[in-house]
Amino acid sequence: MKLTATLTAIAALAALATPLAAQERTLQLGHLANEDNSWHQASLRFAEEVATRTDGRIAVEVFPNESLGKEIDLINGMQLGTVDMTITGESLQNWAPMASLLAVPYAYSSLEQMDEVASGEIGDQIEEQIIANAQIRPLAYFARGARELTSNRPIETPADLQGLRMRVPNVPLFVDVWSALGAQPTPMAFSEVFTSLQNGTIDAQENPLALIRSASLSEVQSHVNLTDHVRSWIYLTISEQTWSQLSEEDQQAIQEASAAAQEYERELFLKSEEADRAYLEEQGMTFVEVDQAAFAEAARDAVLSSVGEDIRPTVEQLFAQQAE
Repeated sequence: MKLTATLTAIAALAALATPLAAQERTLQLGHLANEDNSWHQASLRFAEEVATRTDGRIAVEVFPNESLGKEIDLINGMQLGTVDMTITGESLQNWAPMASLLAVPYAYSSLEQMDEVASGEIGDQIEEQIIANAQIRPLAYFARGARELTSNRPIETPADLQGLRMRVPNVPLFVDVWSALGAQPTPMAFSEVFTSLQNGTIDAQENPLALIRSASLSEVQSHVNLTDHVRSWIYLTISEQTWSQLSEEDQQAIQEASAAAQEYERELFLKSEEADRAYLEEQGMTFVEVDQAAFAEAARDAVLSSVGEDIRPTVEQLFAQQAE
């Protein structure tokens, strides 16, 4: 499958009317998503756009499924100059603290507000810090599906969470927030979630619709509670070392190709969100509208006390914007 994905990317380039001999450079783009994911499809579109806009002088090979390495390994490789590109997000907070703003609970009340932040002044500050501290340059950003709470009963208000045993990723901020909301969060590897739900070790879990679908959680959970508690985005990035070796003309071409890939990914993302909900409903899951304002208010203090001091003023600003 890995070889097929690589050959697919190369074949897409070969289909363009540009002789292979004209290539001056090949960029390798590795990421963790599978071939059906919108990130991968957008990466292939990026490769096509780069080839077109550079008249075939630059080729992009795309490696899905961590076949080029795991996310942190790719980031380290980009800093060393041994890897060209990847798709990454809040993992960059290990170098650039502002990158943690990509996934703060209840920081963004809608996809539109998230877009305003990601493409606005705060987004510019995040990108500048990533470039300066991590030596990695964000080129475009892709939306991630909002995280939703699944359970075997409807959860409409924070009061309904009392005593709910739920799996969360091993992220202290997530543990603190769900504890403040009244649940009993349990950090656990995602590979253990299905079985733990099946045998009753936990009662609930939270993840985007795409992962709820792909993990077949409809077999062990009956409700999707639309908490939208985390909206986030992720960056298509290039090593600053690789970027500095490109001519201004090629840099411009890659920026334009990135913009085209971002637009294409958003189209795919919106379609996939609709398709995932329809599929889960067909499997018998009930979608529950929740009092999101009540959840956000109950989570606010826990979020502010758990985020780093360097980003706390920005998080307070984001909360204030929602209250206006």
